[in-house]
Amino acid sequence: MIPVLTAAGHRCIAPDLIGFGRSDKPAEPGDYSYQRHVDWMAEVIFDRLGLSGITLVGQDWGGLIGLRLVAAKPDRFARVVAANTGLPTGDFPLGEAFLRWQRYARESPDFDIGRIVSRGTVSELPADVIAAYDAPFPDDSYKAAARVFPSLVPTSRDDPAHDANTAAWDVLRGYDRPFLCAFSDSDPITRGGEAMFIGHVPGTAGQPHTTIQGAGHFLQEDKGEQLAQLITDFIAAT
Repeated sequence: MIPVLTAAGHRCIAPDLIGFGRSDKPAEPGDYSYQRHVDWMAEVIFDRLGLSGITLVGQDWGGLIGLRLVAAKPDRFARVVAANTGLPTGDFPLGEAFLRWQRYARESPDFDIGRIVSRGTVSELPADVIAAYDAPFPDDSYKAAARVFPSLVPTSRDDPAHDANTAAWDVLRGYDRPFLCAFSDSDPITRGGEAMFIGHVPGTAGQPHTTIQGAGHFLQEDKGEQLAQLITDFIAAT
């Protein structure tokens, strides 16, 4: 995706979340919370980099965290692209597929990151791509964040993130800057999730929302160039 976007003249920033990629990886599950991830990313985006005029592209946790940042400082964002993501509050059920994923992350003795990513795609990932996903996690002591992340998604009104996400929705219901949904057709967890945004966030009105065909949860792997072109066209049009 990034080569397509940079070729169109855009600056791309893709920070690793703490616990993933090349970031530090605290080993205790209690080191991670939804709020701490929002705070860490706010420090990077707002304080360290001082970004404004941002086009947020949020997939999965990129949306759960990124949309909280949009709600915190909406004037810093020029537009939003939501792709296979959401902003759950715990007021509504997330479905059995997601609950199974939570149980698997919590209970499975084997948690091979590359294999998990490959199961979330429609296309077959090359061995070197799978190995690249595995590389930051040489053993289970590095996987605390990956294992705990599913449990941080609010699934009840008692969840610690319920109030903050509800407050974020209060802002998003008035957010009128361009907001594009680009969800895939073959993700059992987020398929149809654009309905959460379209008609509820004012900025979704009149936008060319797209269902990307032949893509699973990790649509950036299955249809990365197509998604990047959608983003490029969206920026150009808005």
